[in-house]
Amino acid sequence: MDAYLIKFFPVVYRKTKDLGLDSHYCKYDNHGLQLLITSSLYLAGLISSFFASYTTRNLGRRLTMLIAGIFFIIGVVLNATTQNLAMLIIGRIFLGCGVGFANQVQLHSIVPW
Repeated sequence: MDAYLIKFFPVVYRKTKDLGLDSHYCKYDNHGLQLLITSSLYLAGLISSFFASYTTRNLGRRLTMLIAGIFFIIGVVLNATTQNLAMLIIGRIFLGCGVGFANQVQLHSIVPW
């Protein structure tokens, strides 16, 4: 959507309006955008799974799953109401923490340490 690109990624928007490009494939190519949005979730999931291991061991799976749900809900609310790029990335980080905690609970139920 043009309004989304104008507000959050004006460089990408200007690139999409470049009349010299024949293909739609290269118009949305922005490595910084890809790195921030995609990697922030996965990196947060990786790091939070280490903390979730401690939480699962000491508090149990049920409470850790509740914490994962809270992280995920916070991330969803932040991403749904985002007003700028920083808020979007922070929301993705919360989503990643939710995924990391939930993944650790699932791993702990398969392999009880």
